[in-house]
Amino acid sequence: MKSNEQYTLKVLRVDLSRNQVQAEEIDADITKLTIGGTGIEARILYEEVLPGIEWSDPENRLIWFTGPLAGTRVAGGGTVSIATKGPMTNMAGISQANGFFGAFLRLSGLHGIIVQGAAKEWSRLHIHDGTAEILDARDLQGMGSLQAEKTIRASVKKRCSIYTIGVGGENLVRFAGIIGDHGHAAAHNGLGAVMGSKKLKAVSVERGQMEVPVAHPERLKKASKALFEAAVAADPNLGKDGTAFAFEVLMPIGAIPIRNYTTNEFPEVDKFTGKYIRSHFKTKPTPCWACRMGHCTQIEVTEGPYKGVKGEEPEYEAFAAMGPLIYQKDPGAAVMLSNLIDDLGIDVNESGYLIAWIMECYEKGLLTKSDLDGIEMHWGDPEAAAAMLRKIANREGCGARFADGVKRAAEAMGGEALECAIFTKKGASPRGHDHRSLWMELIDTCVSNTGTIETGGPLAKPAVLGVEPPKDRFDPMGMSRQNAQLNGGRQFEDCLGTCRFCTTDFQLTVDCLNAVTGWELTIADAMEAGRRAINQLRVFNFRHGLTKEIEAPSVRYSSTPVDGPVKGIGIAGQWENIRSNYYKEMGWDPETGKPLPDTLKKLGLGDLIKDI
Repeated sequence: MKSNEQYTLKVLRVDLSRNQVQAEEIDADITKLTIGGTGIEARILYEEVLPGIEWSDPENRLIWFTGPLAGTRVAGGGTVSIATKGPMTNMAGISQANGFFGAFLRLSGLHGIIVQGAAKEWSRLHIHDGTAEILDARDLQGMGSLQAEKTIRASVKKRCSIYTIGVGGENLVRFAGIIGDHGHAAAHNGLGAVMGSKKLKAVSVERGQMEVPVAHPERLKKASKALFEAAVAADPNLGKDGTAFAFEVLMPIGAIPIRNYTTNEFPEVDKFTGKYIRSHFKTKPTPCWACRMGHCTQIEVTEGPYKGVKGEEPEYEAFAAMGPLIYQKDPGAAVMLSNLIDDLGIDVNESGYLIAWIMECYEKGLLTKSDLDGIEMHWGDPEAAAAMLRKIANREGCGARFADGVKRAAEAMGGEALECAIFTKKGASPRGHDHRSLWMELIDTCVSNTGTIETGGPLAKPAVLGVEPPKDRFDPMGMSRQNAQLNGGRQFEDCLGTCRFCTTDFQLTVDCLNAVTGWELTIADAMEAGRRAINQLRVFNFRHGLTKEIEAPSVRYSSTPVDGPVKGIGIAGQWENIRSNYYKEMGWDPETGKPLPDTLKKLGLGDLIKDI
């Protein structure tokens, strides 16, 4: 089969305002430049969401794409990437979720869905046999995302993948997420709020009967087997302990977020490790598409006040957010809170930083009991956290003042409250680490174009790319240079439709891609495709209000640790030089951060020069 015949993308365009579904195709030449997933989404977002279109405007797009490896024998090939103009930054928002959606979409003969407009009444989209129906969803209004998924699954009566919003999305909480397949989440930069603005409660796709075309089946069989073996070897603890094994790795280097970054000491950390969780609580594997890794499980708490609580085993970042970040010391309570957050349909990272900030403000008297509708927000109180999260998701009472996230709530209060808040000046809070110990991620979070981290990941390792890593991880010029040198790998990975835990070897990943598509790309080609997406998003963001000044951390986010392994080491005084050096290394103007004309031309994006 010829590769250019095989890899034309089939897409559904859904116009909720007109109640119409239309099939479209994306030319194979464009596909080879963009690969799929995030790459094609960056292009569509740029072409269709023009300056002046706000995140809640019906003309904003909610774009769902998978990639060429989805639905194949490659492990974890069920990932979907979702893109939009996000409400946290008012710029590009892109997040991925694993499970089955991407695979089932491909098995239905489709690669993506472009949703535009806004329905008059609550609706849901159901995909089957290569087409879609817009169905009434008024009966689902007010349901949590987990309950809505169960209800839809019972009504469909066929195997399907379902992603929904909870009350957080319905109420346009800016950090609302899209939750599906029993607790997987695409939540960064408020994707669920955009979905809610369109009155779209859920999107579901039946497992189709089509076979995903593969140009070289035997090559794929060999490469995918080797790739999975490499992934198991790269993360031997992942299958045994889940992502909570990260506590053992991050605590010794001071990278666990504790008590809103006021300390790096948390004596109870051992109870949050994967070894403890899986030896004390009941777990049952719930693998994603074609994956034998075993890191996803259902969990039942078997001890403590929350004995009997069942749900999805939290990922490391959820345990961190609902554990040490809010100084909460019971892992069973963290399971309860994490599953509550999924059901409410909000982002667990922003939720953690928000609750931690509220608790610190309450401790310091900056927020009082009367300010908080009678809730006493003491450090580590899981019931107080749960009560506040419900208020926020429903925009009820005091919850309304916090429903736009940490940055906006803190700026509204000002003074000492603002100095306590952890956020990037673009608008979103970081992932679940203490980035003051991980300068690579702090730099990345502040300069990223997607509302979350953009560089690094398992593919773009220094040794693979011939990059010499800095000898000192607190070297400002060395770390900013490395960030730029590695940038492109993660975005390429997000084009593929696979879980990054299953694609840890760059060459084998590219081999799988070539076997499926019939292309003959190299690692250098893959990095270029990732950089093409980054620069396309970069120009999009400048058209929608990006400035150099907002690519910076808040006071607390860039503060100097007062104890722990990195006591006394601070990034704040280095920030201006770090940012300028990163811009230079990326081929951007060091003074403004805008991509230089030569950079865009080399990436085949010369037509964007006129727009900046």
